[in-house]
Amino acid sequence: MLERRRALLVGATGLIGSSLLKRLLDVSAYRSVTVWTRRPLALHGSGLRTETFDFEDMRSHKVEAEDVFCCIGTTMKQARTREVFRRIDHDYPVALARAAARGGAKRLLVVSALGADPRSRVFYNRIKGEMEAAVLAARVPRTIFFRPTLLRGARDEFRLGERIGLAVGDLLGPILGRYRPIDADVVATAMIKAALKNLPSGALEADQIRTL
Repeated sequence: MLERRRALLVGATGLIGSSLLKRLLDVSAYRSVTVWTRRPLALHGSGLRTETFDFEDMRSHKVEAEDVFCCIGTTMKQARTREVFRRIDHDYPVALARAAARGGAKRLLVVSALGADPRSRVFYNRIKGEMEAAVLAARVPRTIFFRPTLLRGARDEFRLGERIGLAVGDLLGPILGRYRPIDADVVATAMIKAALKNLPSGALEADQIRTL
């Protein structure tokens, strides 16, 4: 009989993270799901553990999971400055990757972004690319990045630009091909499948995420 795994999720209140948490609790392969969170969760379930978490003090938390899911991320509008954006979208995932490596995690699954490239002239893409490189350097045995296109899903906040982008994306879907919007739940499902299938380290683009 296969030993049931333990999962750790960071970023459970976001669009992908909230969907991922619900799905993890329904997967029999996981005997426990731990969530590191800054605020209490409304969701409850068998095997769910929540731990109040300070992103600025990652070293005080011990990773006790085979599979670590990272859905940390913000926007420039929320962050307000490039320094804050870099701390959230680069420093926090990197610190989590290092904690996962110290704790003996076997798999690390990270939400990144379309166009992630450390050499990009676009600030957002460059930070995501630098994050991927630094996370890989932590050397968790299986490290997989997910690079979705514009996400579709129910957010708590209203984002006019995103709504317009989704409307255009849906209208031009056949033309956009692999660049068309993707459901957050599809990304969440793919992350779990990648872990359970024990896929090798690498990056999955939106079309590969849909296929998985």
